[in-house]
Amino acid sequence: MKRLFLIRHAKSSWNDDNLCDQERPLNDRGQSQLAPLARALRCLGALSGAVYASPAVRAQQTLAGALSVDAQPAQVVTENELYTFDFRRLLRWLQNLDNNQNRITLIGHNPALLELAAFLAPQAPFELPTASILEIRLPVRHWKKVDKNKGALETFLTPRDFSYNEFRRKNRKASPGATELDQNTLPEVLQQLTNQLELLTPGVILGLDDEFLHQYRIALRRSRAIAEPLAEITGDRQLQEHIRELKRHARATSALRDLHVFLQDIPELCHDNPQLCTTLTDWARLRASKAQRKLAKRLGQKRYQQSLSRWQDYIESKSFHKLAANLRKKDIQAATNRRLKQFNRKTAELLHTTPDEALHQLRKNLKRIRYLLELDARYSKPFRKELRQRQDLYGRFQDLHVQIELTRRFLADHPECDGVSLTGKLEQEKANTRRRILAMGGLNV
Repeated sequence: MKRLFLIRHAKSSWNDDNLCDQERPLNDRGQSQLAPLARALRCLGALSGAVYASPAVRAQQTLAGALSVDAQPAQVVTENELYTFDFRRLLRWLQNLDNNQNRITLIGHNPALLELAAFLAPQAPFELPTASILEIRLPVRHWKKVDKNKGALETFLTPRDFSYNEFRRKNRKASPGATELDQNTLPEVLQQLTNQLELLTPGVILGLDDEFLHQYRIALRRSRAIAEPLAEITGDRQLQEHIRELKRHARATSALRDLHVFLQDIPELCHDNPQLCTTLTDWARLRASKAQRKLAKRLGQKRYQQSLSRWQDYIESKSFHKLAANLRKKDIQAATNRRLKQFNRKTAELLHTTPDEALHQLRKNLKRIRYLLELDARYSKPFRKELRQRQDLYGRFQDLHVQIELTRRFLADHPECDGVSLTGKLEQEKANTRRRILAMGGLNV
């Protein structure tokens, strides 16, 4: 069995007419594609075999970017034969490869790559954007046996699949910003957010860019923040059940999100102990991988799809539009004011001995208030900025609480590791963050 990865070089520049084709470099967008491409190739195992690249500058720069992660290919070779736009030359090159190589990656050019894929695998796509990945399984023992329709397409990924920035560039309408509410727009805002959830789900399932999950969680929280005041005011039971479903979807993402943040923080936490850093990172990555598979399985289930479909049908229904039409700006303002007063009252009750859970609840209240303010233009930018800063501070406290627990689990699994200094750092930062929260007092509206 052979595996062939075909990688089209990242986006190149046409700015300099004096350069010949081989000398054209990557442009800024192409450079930005490299880090996400490298992560995707590593996760697919495309860098574990031999890697071959065209000598063209844009292909060599793509190769360098792909190898910027902790990858150790069996060999890295620049092949003049790969600078071609004729798939038949690529085919002949493949057929002459050493049969001891069972997994190879080829970084080259279109249309040769796309036409080669179409020749080898009937399921090949009709286009291959820059920085895209094709994985083809070839059930042959010898490369010389590679021929028409011998392969099967295993993977086809474009940058929008493994890079949130590319996804956002291609789906700008999937990332709605602040929207001021009037009687006719609440269903539209929720529809935008539901569309966003649907578009983000494949990226969350794939799990190659953490930002997909982050934006997915934001869309869930915004949906709840908008729907909750309406449910609170109207008492609509059907809407309340949908909100409970949204909460369940958000709760299912928490473990993976916590591990993402922990993995980002580990290098700084363990900068003075490289061995501990490596062991802890490997442990956290393994747990994140398991959490990713669990979440992907959940989001791929029919039950989840039906839940989103029911929510979409509900917010498109006449009954919901009628319900939303009765919600006036002053209703949103009243809900915001209630939550601000509740937040200030709970903040005034905080003590140094207050349980962590009380601070976590205040963090959730801050999020709901901030998302409500997107529908209420009364509040100034400085106030909104202060609200976001407080939310970040409470969020950091929550992260530290979780990371202390994760560290304890790690040390239980690895008693040979000395984690006293790491636990001490986290406990100290958590105590300092608590003091900062207590010193802030209530929100001045």
